[in-house]
Amino acid sequence: MKSLLERWRTRRLASVYILLGTLTVVIVAGSFAAHGVRGQEKQNTSADASPLKIVNTAIQPNDFTRIARLVGPAVVNINTQTLPKQSQSHGHFGRGIPQNPDGGNQGGGGDDGGFQDFFNRFFGGQIPGGPDQGDGANQGVQESLGSGFIVDPKGYIITNDHVVDKADKIYVKLSTDPDTTDMGRPARVIGVDKATDLAVIKIDTDKPLPTVKMGNSDNVQVGDWVEAIGSPFALSQTVTAGIISAKNRTIEPGASGQFQHFLQTDAAINPGNSGGPLLDMNGDVIGVNTAIYTQSAGYQGIGFAMPSNTVVSVYNDLIGPEHKVIRGSIGIQFRQGLSDAVNRVYGFKNGVLVQEVQPGGPADKAGLKAGDIITTVDGRTIKNGDDLVNDIANRRPGSTARIGFLRNGKQQTTTVTIGDRDKVFANLNKPQQAQNQQNGSPDAGETKLGLLVRQESQATESKLKVPGVEIVAVRPGSFADLQGLQPGLVITRVNRHPTGTKDEFNAIVSQLKTGDDVVFEVLDPQHPQEGINYIGGTLQ
Repeated sequence: MKSLLERWRTRRLASVYILLGTLTVVIVAGSFAAHGVRGQEKQNTSADASPLKIVNTAIQPNDFTRIARLVGPAVVNINTQTLPKQSQSHGHFGRGIPQNPDGGNQGGGGDDGGFQDFFNRFFGGQIPGGPDQGDGANQGVQESLGSGFIVDPKGYIITNDHVVDKADKIYVKLSTDPDTTDMGRPARVIGVDKATDLAVIKIDTDKPLPTVKMGNSDNVQVGDWVEAIGSPFALSQTVTAGIISAKNRTIEPGASGQFQHFLQTDAAINPGNSGGPLLDMNGDVIGVNTAIYTQSAGYQGIGFAMPSNTVVSVYNDLIGPEHKVIRGSIGIQFRQGLSDAVNRVYGFKNGVLVQEVQPGGPADKAGLKAGDIITTVDGRTIKNGDDLVNDIANRRPGSTARIGFLRNGKQQTTTVTIGDRDKVFANLNKPQQAQNQQNGSPDAGETKLGLLVRQESQATESKLKVPGVEIVAVRPGSFADLQGLQPGLVITRVNRHPTGTKDEFNAIVSQLKTGDDVVFEVLDPQHPQEGINYIGGTLQ
């Protein structure tokens, strides 16, 4: 029995040894397979891989490609420089922090409803990393960027007025110019039209330059494909595409928007695109990219372009002898968007209800009166105020128009001699200006000196022991700014006359005229121990 048990144990141990030996052989064999017979690591090889090849499959160019090639050489990059205004230093009476002259919100989501570019005129953008961060007068030259396009081989270029507005130096880079640190070719302004935000500039050239073709914006339909080319964020020759989203958009209310009826597009346009072309599928310019609706200062799918038909008309006037747009006017004022109740009470569906007639103006001389309803011009029915303004503005001063109107429900006609809009409105403002000067307008300081004041507080007067007016704001580049005045300072005298009240200040300032010497006696409430500082200059 014992012998049988021992034999069984012996066989069991033998089986274990055989199993262990087998495992050892497998492990060793695997090790040799991984490291090679000499214990070295096996070489990684890709001898069986096939190299990739580029296939020259022909791709037919689409319309966007064709247009970019066709028009791109005529689209230019515009750089501008605004030199710093020199301010005098008067100890603690240094130059104040400049405020946005348009009063707009530079951040997103402000009270401007999102039309930052249009109201603040920063759509031209600023060169990334440029020196225009902060106070331009103290930090150096301000540089801005925009776009434009060549319409005449002699070097005439269309862009936006806000791209070149207030620029001391303008440079243009062609698509063929070398990409160097050089800003480009010097350009000069031929003419600007602020009513449509358009400008014509020119560069000198010794050979004909590539040009664009101007299309008919009246033929554009909502839903048509369009393409934009420009220099957003200094990235020249950037091409984007979209459609026409709407037509005849007016985004600035009142008289300031009377000549701004835009094409709306969702083609991506951004800061720096301003002044560049909006093109149809024929490669013709149908608009000038002008503004964007944004809450982030960037693209949000809504852009606005001035229609080409307006652009052509403005361009032809700006290259004329007077380098200005001459528009007709009859010297009336009216209110847009009257309610249906007004129309029913006054008995008309189409037409313009005259709110005011300028004394001595064309309409007054023709016998028109407030309360008249203009219904026709030379027999053509007038739909609304925009229709009337467009008709009259396109007529040359000195020409005549037959005006049909309703007065007390009776149809009448009269002949009006068209006046020059600029002169008509200049005359319209003269009585108000004279009244302001006589009464000491609250805006006299702002208009003539570029500063706003308010009555000095009792606490400040108690500290300074002298009555005066406190400066609230200073317009950058104005006379007051150039003299070194800044918010918070108190003006006690102007040209030795006391300005203890705001009325006294306005009365003195309203009498100032160009060429007069103006001296301010100023105190600083923060440093009353320094006493009176005398600051003055000659009003230009």
